[in-house]
Amino acid sequence: MRILLVKTSSLGDVIHNLPVVSDLKRSLPEAEIDWCVEENFAAIPRLHPGVNQVLPVAVRRWRKALFHASTWKEMRAFRSGLRAKPYDLILDTQGLIKSALVARQARGPLLGYAAEAAREPLAARFYDRTFAIPKAAHAVERNRWLAAAAFGYPVDLPLDYGIAAPALAADWLPPEPYAVLLTATSRDDKLWEEARWTALGQALGERGIRCVLPAGSPAERQRAARLAATLPGAVAAPPLGLGQLAGLLAGARLTVGVDTGLTHLSAALRVPTVALYTATEPGLTGVLGTGFCRNLGGPGRSPEAGAVFDMLQAVLA
Repeated sequence: MRILLVKTSSLGDVIHNLPVVSDLKRSLPEAEIDWCVEENFAAIPRLHPGVNQVLPVAVRRWRKALFHASTWKEMRAFRSGLRAKPYDLILDTQGLIKSALVARQARGPLLGYAAEAAREPLAARFYDRTFAIPKAAHAVERNRWLAAAAFGYPVDLPLDYGIAAPALAADWLPPEPYAVLLTATSRDDKLWEEARWTALGQALGERGIRCVLPAGSPAERQRAARLAATLPGAVAAPPLGLGQLAGLLAGARLTVGVDTGLTHLSAALRVPTVALYTATEPGLTGVLGTGFCRNLGGPGRSPEAGAVFDMLQAVLA
């Protein structure tokens, strides 16, 4: 059986879809599973040994250059690649109009959320079959329940993200056990106060754990460097690709991060993870995994550094 999964973005959503691959391979071990994903996140499905082929799409980039001839050339090439082979079933777990339109380009019956369950109800009009999945459930479970309904296997399989990453080998990494502090996120209201990061990092340093602070944009790297300067032996990491970041997380003793996709990646890699929420509720999209995963805070409830450190005692013992 040939299966195409369509979950294009964002980073956290892509990570939340990994257990679908594990469920499918346990239930349909002979299945050949491809995955269509935004080009920036293609490294994530490649971490799963159950994914046969990753088909990168560039909707985000194409939208910014719709009037360029090169964009239309790329779009034609993508469609040709997507249609190179037929699929027995195509499953869109995104539930958006854009993901449904992308999925519709492939050859095969298209399945997805019913209108009342999709994030954008109009997306259901593009599906050949739909399924009413409860909305008041964690995003990981909604993906898994949709796939179970579409392919007819039990919904009670153990949770398994199915990924691993070799630890990053870099001469700038601390020699001692290190913690990854994920201080950057897409919205300023999701940030955690710098004074609290400093207090947490100093407490970890007293326990012999140095901190590594990765960052992406210039503003994020400036923040990381500023915070690292307040912590003994801390390192503001150089720019890293998504695969390198997976390796950095895989080698960590623990991770503390704000509401960002990399925090979910840490949990998926079974690294002890504490996620900090300051502007959103973690109930339906917080970190979820089979290792040590904890969500702290919410709108108007920014966690104190002491509460985070206390929660980490079970890991540090």
